[in-house]
Amino acid sequence: MNRQIRRLFLVFSFLFVALIATATYWLWRAPELEARQGNPLLLVRELEVKRGLILSADGRTRLAANRRLELEDGRVWWLRRYPRGSLTAHAVGYSTIGRSRTGLELSMNDFLTAANANLSTVIDTTLDKLRGITRVGNNVVTTLDLRAQRAAVQGLSGMCGAAVAIEPATGRVLALASSPTFDPNLVEEDFPAIERIGAPCKPAAPLLDRATAGRFVPGSTFKIVTAAAALDTDSFTPESEFDDPGYCTLFGRRVFNFADQGTPTGFGRVTLADAVENSINSVFCNIGKELGADVVLEYAKRFGFYERPPIDLPSEEVLISGLYRNGRLYDPADPSEVDPGRLAFGQERLVVTPLQMALVAAGVANDGIVMEPKLVERIVSPDGDVIERFGAEKWKDAVSAATAAELTAMMVRVVESGTGTAAQIPGVSVAGKTGTAETGAAGRNNTWFIAFAPAEAPEVAVAVALSDQAGTGGATAAPIARAIMEAALGRNT
Repeated sequence: MNRQIRRLFLVFSFLFVALIATATYWLWRAPELEARQGNPLLLVRELEVKRGLILSADGRTRLAANRRLELEDGRVWWLRRYPRGSLTAHAVGYSTIGRSRTGLELSMNDFLTAANANLSTVIDTTLDKLRGITRVGNNVVTTLDLRAQRAAVQGLSGMCGAAVAIEPATGRVLALASSPTFDPNLVEEDFPAIERIGAPCKPAAPLLDRATAGRFVPGSTFKIVTAAAALDTDSFTPESEFDDPGYCTLFGRRVFNFADQGTPTGFGRVTLADAVENSINSVFCNIGKELGADVVLEYAKRFGFYERPPIDLPSEEVLISGLYRNGRLYDPADPSEVDPGRLAFGQERLVVTPLQMALVAAGVANDGIVMEPKLVERIVSPDGDVIERFGAEKWKDAVSAATAAELTAMMVRVVESGTGTAAQIPGVSVAGKTGTAETGAAGRNNTWFIAFAPAEAPEVAVAVALSDQAGTGGATAAPIARAIMEAALGRNT
């Protein structure tokens, strides 16, 4: 009799354990199954969720919040509102009924709707369902510094372009701005108003995040990548000498510096450091021909070219930088298919994003190490508990610390006495590089400035890119970069 009781006890114990395991498994997978495409009730269910807030880096300022909509049948929907309007439109994105989602609203949707497979969140949301109370999402705390963000948006106003600011040692994105911008509140309320937004560029495309998906020719800012290859391979030193007649000959044609950055007769006998300071195309043209396109592209890849930067935004909103042919990313199997001279000073068929060039500046600033760019600092539950924290992670070993130090010294000269003097900040050493890239259209250039400061202990790295400009990067983009750096350093409040 005792043996039968023991057997029965074991059978029931096994069934009980199996029941608990099965229930736990399906409870854990519930958010995933609920979110599968094809679920006709998903949209309605998510509208019944009070989405988590999206906050700036201070953890208090609301970038995305909710408004309550009570339906005739007594049900309550929660619709999105954006208290800061266009200030953080592209980074935060939008979440709507009719036009889906973009930006962090899309990439962080599981956290914002409490559909993430975190045990604490799963238990809380399950209990909420059982109690019949409103499901509340988790809050997303971003890395955005609103002082730097505001300086970027104001600096870009009235132009077409973008700006990115990064903390070099951590990869935290302090500012991410695109112009023209838009008010995300209008996406649901008055979308035609967004379609009517005008800009100097055609098309205006205000919904395009030019910071992460804009297509810009980098011009002379790419010389930092070429200089990195020249120094890191020990092919040249900052003191290596060159003769600059004012042009470089490529395929029988002379290529000059941008008109107002040199003289018709050139700079004469110069060093590599002089060539960076004065942005001398002929020197970099000859360096490119000496190194070869394969070496220059190898170092571009070390900084992140040819890969999608791992920023926490939807992948379709982040363009890969590199050579493009017929509108498609082009990684040449045969280096002879690429003009190494034009490649070396950032022309050829190079297409880059401001995010990528900010990562170049940040990599130099961080002793040659490129950190993963991050827009999200942490996820916080409705009760204030930190569910997940996103720490600093290394992405690329670009160059040695010694090479980074040499590049920094040359970039400091650019701002002190070269083409980037408009980026000077009183009392702060700034390292930078200008860029003025021809686009093929008369009087329409991509103008650039990349920089970091303070040069000896970098706290912020920036990239500013403008399209449809007649001037130079030093005149148009450098002042905007300076304002962003001043804001990030707390120099203007």
